Amino acid sequence: MGDVFKALADPTRRALLDELQERSGQTLYELVTRLITRHGSTSSRQAVSQHLDVLERAGLVRTRREGRYKFHDLDTSPLRAITDRWRLDPEPPPPGANP
Repeated sequence: MGDVFKALADPTRRALLDELQERSGQTLYELVTRLITRHGSTSSRQAVSQHLDVLERAGLVRTRREGRYKFHDLDTSPLRAITDRWRLDPEPPPPGANP
């Protein structure tokens, strides 16, 4: 679980997860382009590749090869393990509200 927290600690990795949430199955080139155009990132392809490796080791990204292309897919199952461990209590009603 420590790898998940480490992976989520970096803003570039969170942006990558946001992009994969919006559209899973992207190549490195597509992700770099989206980071530049949508987030103003200045990360190189090599840096983004290293971020994707961290996300993959944490289990948040799965990769698959089709021919010469490598596609990246979001996997949220490690996040479910966190919420299962520390369940969220329902929010209490606001003061003065009828329960």
